[in-house]
Amino acid sequence: MADRLGFKPGQVVQEFGFDDDVDEGLRASIAELTGEVLVDEDFDGDVDAALLWWRSDEEEDLADALMDTVTLIADGGTILVLTPKAGRELHVSPSDVAEAANTSGLSQTSAVSIGSEWSGTRLVVPKR
Repeated sequence: MADRLGFKPGQVVQEFGFDDDVDEGLRASIAELTGEVLVDEDFDGDVDAALLWWRSDEEEDLADALMDTVTLIADGGTILVLTPKAGRELHVSPSDVAEAANTSGLSQTSAVSIGSEWSGTRLVVPKR
């Protein structure tokens, strides 16, 4: 699955919004492909990509969270925004993700299904 999402060997991937409802298969797939453990929100080194698990009950605005995340990722890196699928508790609509991405200056490249519970939206950080 990680390969299909554009992750590459050697990449450092930072994870935001981890909780007990995340898709462990996706996390394991990314760690296996990259050869690196996922780093948490407190990591302060350089990262190539980020996973942002986002639910409708988050206290922060999604656009603000994306702008904060963008500052941590290398130019041309990616952010995968993961939201509960339609019909699931705490669902976030794709239009909300697209609007937040646009506000944050990110380009949406693809939408993907992650297992039975999560949808993903891949965003690209522009080169500065």
